Amino acid sequence: MKRLIVTMLALTMLFALTACNSNKGSEVSQELTESPMTENVESEPQILDAKALVVYFSVPETMNPNNMTDEEANSTVIINGEVLGNTQYVADVIQRNTGGDIFRIEPETPYPTDHRTLVDLAKDEQNRNFRPVIKSHIDNLDQYDTIFVGYPNWWGDMPMILYSFFDEYDFSGKTIIPFNTHGGSGFSNTINEITELEPNATVNKNGFTVSRNTVQDSETKIISWLKDLGYKK
Repeated sequence: MKRLIVTMLALTMLFALTACNSNKGSEVSQELTESPMTENVESEPQILDAKALVVYFSVPETMNPNNMTDEEANSTVIINGEVLGNTQYVADVIQRNTGGDIFRIEPETPYPTDHRTLVDLAKDEQNRNFRPVIKSHIDNLDQYDTIFVGYPNWWGDMPMILYSFFDEYDFSGKTIIPFNTHGGSGFSNTINEITELEPNATVNKNGFTVSRNTVQDSETKIISWLKDLGYKK
């Protein structure tokens, strides 16, 4: 009889321990399931961490805000009495709203500001496939993930100094975002041209283009474009 009682007590304790271990395993499993380590936390878009550089080429045909000719007015924007080239103005808005660095492409030999002379020179450079020498250079391109590149539309193309620029630098693995100003031709074929010049870069086809007639009123549109791209700081 004593053996029977002892055996029953032993079985009872065994069942209790088994049930306890089972419950504990269930609790541990639940903790892992509900742990913050396994929650689906939405991460910040990686694009916002990208270091941006705003590069532009711009030739305002005067620096005097007074008594402008029609052609001088067409190539400039006046902000608080300061004369900016059209593309320079767009570049400035992009830089202020992205927090990126800025670099101006300038020729070693300055372009003329007289309209007719400038137009003729631009056409001559294009006909000769000429590469103007750039005065200053970007020493730390490696630190930038995204390059905004801005230029006016000259004779349905980029100014030839932009070809000098793309010849000089390797943008492999980087994102290039074009923007330009124009007198009616938009981008023409320049985005495709940049894609051919920099085949190992990602060229964003959703660039920003604005007419010289409305560039002074374009800030809101530029900011909206930057927001859509995910670069508005």
